[in-house]
Amino acid sequence: MNNKEHFKFSTGVVAYPILFVLIIWIVFWAEVRFGFNFSKYGVYPQTLKGLRGIVLSPFIHGDIQHIYHNTIPLLVLSTSLFYFYRPIAWKVLVFGILLSGFFTWCIGRPSYHIGISGLIYVLVSFTFFKGVFAKHYRLIALSLLVVFLYGSMIWYAIPIEKGISWEGHLSGLITGLLFALFFRKEIAKPKKYVWEQEGYNEDNDPFLKHFDDDGNFIEQLESDESQESSTISYTFKENKK
Repeated sequence: MNNKEHFKFSTGVVAYPILFVLIIWIVFWAEVRFGFNFSKYGVYPQTLKGLRGIVLSPFIHGDIQHIYHNTIPLLVLSTSLFYFYRPIAWKVLVFGILLSGFFTWCIGRPSYHIGISGLIYVLVSFTFFKGVFAKHYRLIALSLLVVFLYGSMIWYAIPIEKGISWEGHLSGLITGLLFALFFRKEIAKPKKYVWEQEGYNEDNDPFLKHFDDDGNFIEQLESDESQESSTISYTFKENKK
């Protein structure tokens, strides 16, 4: 990867998640600044009018605490998504919003469901199951980190607290699992060491040439022998004088 490609990759990994979060905050700022109430544009289950919320609800939040608790994990998880799964990142984000929103529309209570939390649950579920399916130690570590940081979120996918769209959370978890299964072949493959690659011959390995069959460092032994030889030669000359 040359410097131009590396710069493009790096900026994409960070810039897109930040831009996404920034748009959500701008919408919230406009709502507060001009006294709007966008809640009516959320998902309202099983109504034709409520379908518009599938696209609009992720950008709508009830208060500062709601948007704060949603955008922090969104930034972390979406950055991880673009870093490890760049080729399918946009698919996961766009279809994650649409599918989790549609599931919420199908199973939700007759109320307005707003917020980006449905997508967050998509990313949590997708990242965890994808890391397990990949059998890649870095992705498994990422999955365990996700569980450690956001594992308690699983309880909000069941109706334990009023005012929280557990239907949206449950829809996100299901969607993330489905994506992990659907994109199972799109796995971030770990880099192979030299000795793991096809056609590797240890006899031609320049590193192993410095060691004998017993694992001793040949170059060091040769150095010691030459040093010992020079010492003997010097002593012999001294005695000869």
